[in-house]
Amino acid sequence: MYRERRSNLAGTVVWERRAVAGADLVRVLPDGCMDLLWRDGQLLIAGPDTRAHLVRDRPGAVHVGLRFAPGVGPGVFGLPASELRDQRVPLDEVWPRTEAARLAELLAKAEVAGRARVLEVAVAARLRVAEERPACGDAYELVPPYARVVAGLGAGGTVAALAREVGLSERQLHRRCLAAFGYGPKTLARVLRLGRALDLARAGVAGAEVAARAGYADQAHFSREVRALAGVPLTELLSPTAQSRDGREP
Repeated sequence: MYRERRSNLAGTVVWERRAVAGADLVRVLPDGCMDLLWRDGQLLIAGPDTRAHLVRDRPGAVHVGLRFAPGVGPGVFGLPASELRDQRVPLDEVWPRTEAARLAELLAKAEVAGRARVLEVAVAARLRVAEERPACGDAYELVPPYARVVAGLGAGGTVAALAREVGLSERQLHRRCLAAFGYGPKTLARVLRLGRALDLARAGVAGAEVAARAGYADQAHFSREVRALAGVPLTELLSPTAQSRDGREP
């Protein structure tokens, strides 16, 4: 059981997941986002994924987290996103231990319904500090153009065109995308395109039409990309019994 809402923090979504008995394996698909989550009494950072991440849940567990849109996470964690790519890292390895321990203590004492608010307050404080004292270089240099990069790539734009639009060379854009998103613009484009395609497929659009509308060369290309990024065939990914949530950490 999963639900989410918009946070009052820009570029952030609050989510909660309650594990159900008999369905303990969740496939988290890459989407360029980063998460801060409270899971089984531990604060974790979920870095940007380049491939599906499998999480085994225990029945009845309740997890809560904040999901940061592509480019937002480095300001929260104070690190280039590339340093957290494909990782799940305890928060106290990134934030000062005393700060992370205090947040964990507050979460442990809070009611389940109030834990998201505790996370939001802590992140708001971190973002205020980041605005005053940028800590990870190129990720900040790319603000606000990173939002245009995400929008452009999400709409199927080319890397060359986007580099011209934001006034960078392709090499500069690649380097700054590593810091802001965790990977280069071509990988980000693949991740965003898969999200578009899966939305269409889940809405009942036929595979060949999905491939054409999402920008794949053909249906076979779409199928290969699903396997490469999700780790399973499209039919398995869309199965009614599949425990999968695109880019949302359980």
